[in-house]
Amino acid sequence: MVLKKLKAQKGAAAVELAIILPLLVMLLFGMIEFGIILYDKAMITNASREGARKGILFVPGGISDSDIRKVVKNYCSGHMITFGEDSIDDSDISITRAGGNLTVTVTYQYDFLVLPNFVTGIVGNINLSAVTTMMME
Repeated sequence: MVLKKLKAQKGAAAVELAIILPLLVMLLFGMIEFGIILYDKAMITNASREGARKGILFVPGGISDSDIRKVVKNYCSGHMITFGEDSIDDSDISITRAGGNLTVTVTYQYDFLVLPNFVTGIVGNINLSAVTTMMME
């Protein structure tokens, strides 16, 4: 009697796995995706800080905006997770000098990899930005 009941339940585990597995995979990839987003946000924050730090230094002749952009782009290309695409362009970096302060703004458009394919209604990208303001030396 017990053996008959066990044989009847044999396919139930496969059906339950087929139902729950897509949800678990979506949850796993969602956690990975948002982890990458948080990491990239931290990296553009650090890049804007490094650019501002470079820009406030006193150097005879001054430091040009292109030098600051180069520092930011080098930091981003070395640290961000971008899956083969360019991380930051010159148009993504804004530099403002006003009243003895230097402000470096870095923006980055992160394109979702997995979530829009699983869940409809999720936008395919998210804008990340970081702003750092430091006093000139």
